[in-house]
Amino acid sequence: MEKIFLTGGNGFFGKRFTNAYSSKYEILSTDVDTLDITDEEQAIKTIVDFNPDYIIHAAAVADTGFCENNKDLARKINVDGAKYVALAAKKVDAKLVFFSTEQVFNGNTNGAPFKEIDEPVPNTQYGITKLEAESEIKNIHDKIWILRFTWLFGLPERNLAINPNILWDTIQIALKGKAQKVTCNEYRGLTYVYDIIDQFEKVFNLEYGTYHTGSNNDLSRYEISRVILEKLGMDQDKIEELIIKDEDKYSECARNVRLDTGKIKRCGFEFDDTKVSVEKCLREFRYIK
Repeated sequence: MEKIFLTGGNGFFGKRFTNAYSSKYEILSTDVDTLDITDEEQAIKTIVDFNPDYIIHAAAVADTGFCENNKDLARKINVDGAKYVALAAKKVDAKLVFFSTEQVFNGNTNGAPFKEIDEPVPNTQYGITKLEAESEIKNIHDKIWILRFTWLFGLPERNLAINPNILWDTIQIALKGKAQKVTCNEYRGLTYVYDIIDQFEKVFNLEYGTYHTGSNNDLSRYEISRVILEKLGMDQDKIEELIIKDEDKYSECARNVRLDTGKIKRCGFEFDDTKVSVEKCLREFRYIK
């Protein structure tokens, strides 16, 4: 049985991944309570002792506000932690999957959807540290897949973490019945987390390199919020009441971090567009028939 070392194991992706693959791989799932990835000696020793075939480095500080307010800590976790994991991967000759983000493009003013060959211009500490980590680990180890994810979404499950995401955030608006402003000037891919997990083994057969990963979405955040409530059967008057178009946020320059995912699709991955994936998720969780 092949072995996988997983960081960020208690997170939104990590728990669901472990549940899906624990019968097929020997998985050592770690998180901040069991492994300090910013401790070089501890991180390398823990990984070397396990001697994995694959390392999935999902751990990161992704909260953009926290990163802006704690820049040194964000760099320590997102950059130094990634370097130590890569050093360990090199020591045991493990293949490394590094989770990156569309947010490396959040300072680009045009060119979306972005391809892997496009030059990222991050303008937040989170995006800056993730791009820096990409560069650092490529200088350390040559058996690396960098997956730049779009925004993952899903729904709550018992004893599993749930991240802030467009689907659950919109459902909460409906449950609370409290109107919410939603920007019409933000565009980004939105991907059902199980569309990643169900195909994840395909990553291990890819050529090493960087891949933009997830669903395509041409709708603004405001538009997709409306689509979600429509899928749930809410009438248009109620949707108008709850989802208020915010034309001010990002009005000077629309925020567009959509990714061109053609490269990974040509390698056999299949992703529906976001509208279809939202409906799929709602059906699987029995929110709709």
